[in-house]
Amino acid sequence: MTSIDGVCMPGKSSLAKNSAANRSSKAIVPEDSPKTKEKDKLFGAKAMGITVDRHSLTTEAFTEGHYVPQLALRMLEFNKKDKLFNLKGIALGNPTLDFTTDFDSVADYLWSHGLITDSTFEELTSSCTYSQFMKEYTRKNLSLVCEIVITHFENELNIFNISDLLYGVTFDQCVSLSESQPFANQLDVCILNETSEYLNRKDVQKALHARLFGVGGWVNCYNSNVEVPTVPILGTLISSGIRVLVYSGDQDAQVPLIGTRKVINVLANQLALNTTSPYTTWFENKQVAGWTQVFGGVLSFATIRGASHRAPFTSPERSLAMFISFLEGKPLHAEN
Repeated sequence: MTSIDGVCMPGKSSLAKNSAANRSSKAIVPEDSPKTKEKDKLFGAKAMGITVDRHSLTTEAFTEGHYVPQLALRMLEFNKKDKLFNLKGIALGNPTLDFTTDFDSVADYLWSHGLITDSTFEELTSSCTYSQFMKEYTRKNLSLVCEIVITHFENELNIFNISDLLYGVTFDQCVSLSESQPFANQLDVCILNETSEYLNRKDVQKALHARLFGVGGWVNCYNSNVEVPTVPILGTLISSGIRVLVYSGDQDAQVPLIGTRKVINVLANQLALNTTSPYTTWFENKQVAGWTQVFGGVLSFATIRGASHRAPFTSPERSLAMFISFLEGKPLHAEN
């Protein structure tokens, strides 16, 4: 594993959902275990954003549409002076690439799945869009109109029943929730706390080659301005010969594939990339694992069937198959 010092490691999405969250907080699984090696192909890359064998950056979830593209761009800038990195590609899972397009697709997704009423859908597409609400909410300047619309929205959604879609779990109340909520056996509501504890262990940090400089410990970090589109950065990377894979869980309601697919199609048009592999199914273990399309041999979009915003957590086998294909520079498996 390559050591990257001083990099803010991805937070809740990339780490809390993957192998670190599923391993015991008491011990590290032996490295020579075959299952561990396979899992670590996915976990190691997602934790650090680096894989040594194919020199690729990969990460997952909405803020990570910013972490990795920006880091990859910096690596290319460093290479102009000194050839420090042999970067071949980046993979982004369920990322926010264009704030308005991505978040406004939430209403389309929820309505198309029968989770909100027609009237609430109309409000979310006219009176107060979801992207508008997100902007106002983060600025702590929520308008009366948006407050009314979001109240209607929240009243129609039982957040605990669709917590896997919308992250409707209040993690700072993890103890009381785990004792009282019926879904506690299926969803670890203390996952962020456990992940922080795991990643602040000295033996884990040593295993990840994660040396801390100027900070007391690992914390979840949200220092990326997700309102700034990173599509232009992806264009620069592709024009520099870097392969880009963007994938979406088809059950993700936080950053739905509807918006991501639109963004990728626009990017392909802007770069004049023709379709080199038409939109078609890909398979894993003789089952449809999702859909995929490739533009110009350098820009790929893929869906993972049955996966939510936590793709490797909810569909680990399919996620791993896709990830390995990306590292090996091979197309996703067609039907046998």
